[in-house]
Amino acid sequence: MPSPTAIQIIGAALFAVALVHTFATQFFERLAQRQPRHAGLWHLLGEVEVVFGFWALVLVLCLFATAGGSEAIAYVESRNFTEPLFVFAIMVVAGTRPVLQLAGGVVRGAARVVPLAPGLVTTFMLLAVVPLLGSFITEPAAMTLAALMLRDSLFGSAVSTRLKYATLGVLFVNISIGGTLTPYAAPPVLMVAAKWNWDLAFMMATFGWKAAAAVLVNATLLTVFFRRELATAPGAAAAAESVPASVVAVHLLFLTGVVLLGHHPAMFLGLFLFFMGFATAYERYQNPLILREALLVAFFLAGLVVLGGLQQWWLQPVLLGMDAQAVFFGAAALTAITDNAALTYLGSLVEGLSEPFKVSLVAGAVTGGGLTLIANAPNPAGASILKGRFADETIHPLGLLAAALPPTLVAALFFNL
Repeated sequence: MPSPTAIQIIGAALFAVALVHTFATQFFERLAQRQPRHAGLWHLLGEVEVVFGFWALVLVLCLFATAGGSEAIAYVESRNFTEPLFVFAIMVVAGTRPVLQLAGGVVRGAARVVPLAPGLVTTFMLLAVVPLLGSFITEPAAMTLAALMLRDSLFGSAVSTRLKYATLGVLFVNISIGGTLTPYAAPPVLMVAAKWNWDLAFMMATFGWKAAAAVLVNATLLTVFFRRELATAPGAAAAAESVPASVVAVHLLFLTGVVLLGHHPAMFLGLFLFFMGFATAYERYQNPLILREALLVAFFLAGLVVLGGLQQWWLQPVLLGMDAQAVFFGAAALTAITDNAALTYLGSLVEGLSEPFKVSLVAGAVTGGGLTLIANAPNPAGASILKGRFADETIHPLGLLAAALPPTLVAALFFNL
C-alpha cells in the first residue's frame, strides 16, 4: 500500500477530531453557560449537526494552505452532494401537514381496529410499518415521518428517558435495515446495486425477508417490554384542521416526484422549488416547514462527504483484510464511525469480490446503521426532530449506542441466518 500523503493524514486526523467532537457537544453547551460573552460560538459548536460541516471547513482551509486554492476548489467540486441535497428536499416535503395527516389517519385507523391501548399500537406502527415503508419512499422520508409523529405522540408525553432512548435506538436500527427490501431506498444499497446487478428479486430474497422479520421483532420486543408506559401514552393526534384530499394528493405527487428523481439534483431541486410555491399558495393547510432542521441535516451530511473523501486510504485496506464472514462484523463496527454508504461505496471500487463478501459487507453496513448519529444518512434527520424532547435538548451518543445495541444484535442474528 502506498504511503499516505500529507493531506490524507490531515484528513484522517480531522475526521477523528470530528468524531470526538460529536461526543463532546455537551461540553460546549456548558461553556456557553459559563462564558456568556462567547455563548453564540459555543452554542454553534454544541450543535451536533454543525460538527462535520465545521471540520470540513477546516479541511478545506488546510487544502488552501498546503495545495492552493485551485486544488481545494477542485477537491470540493469533485465530491458528490446529491445525497445531502436529496435528504434536505425529502425531509421538507415528507414533514408537511398533509403528508402527516395521511400517515396519522392510517395509524389511528389501525389503533381503532386493534383492541390495545392507542399509545402502544401507535408506537408499534411507527417502529415497524414506517421503517419498511422506507423501502419505497426512501429511508430519509420514512425517518422524517416516524420522527415527527413520535415527537407529537410518545415523545410529547411524560414518559421515561429510558423509553425515549430505547425507542430512538429501535427507530434508527429499523430504518437502516428496513430500506433493504428494494435496491434504491437505502443509501448503502444504492451505492452498489447497479454495479453488482442487484435487482428487486435479489434484494427481497437475500435481504428483504430477513430485514422485515428483524424490524417486526425489534418493534414487538420494545412494545412488550415497555407496555405499561406505552399503555398510558397518547396515540397519533388528529389534525386541528382537516386538509382537503386534493391538497394531500398534490403533496403525495411532489413526494413521489422527488423520490423518483432522487439521482438527479437539478430535477428534484427544481420540483422542490415548485413545491415551495404550492405550499406558500396553500399556506392555511401547512404547518411551518422544517427548513431549519433539514438545512442542518444537509450541512451535516455535506461535511461528512467532504471529510469522508479522504478516508479511503485507510478504510479500504481494513475492509479488504477481512474474509467474507469477518467483514459482516467489521462493517457493522466501522459503520459506527463512518457513514455506511461510504463503506459499501469503497467495496464497489474493488473488482473480483465474491458474492458472499458483497452480501456480508452490505448486511454489516446496514446492521450497524443505528449505532451512532453518523452511521446512516437519515439518523441526523431523526435526531434533529426529536432532540428537543430530551433533557438539555441533547441526545447523548453513549445513550444512543447503548439503546441501539439490542436491536442491532437482533438484526445481526437475522442477517446471519
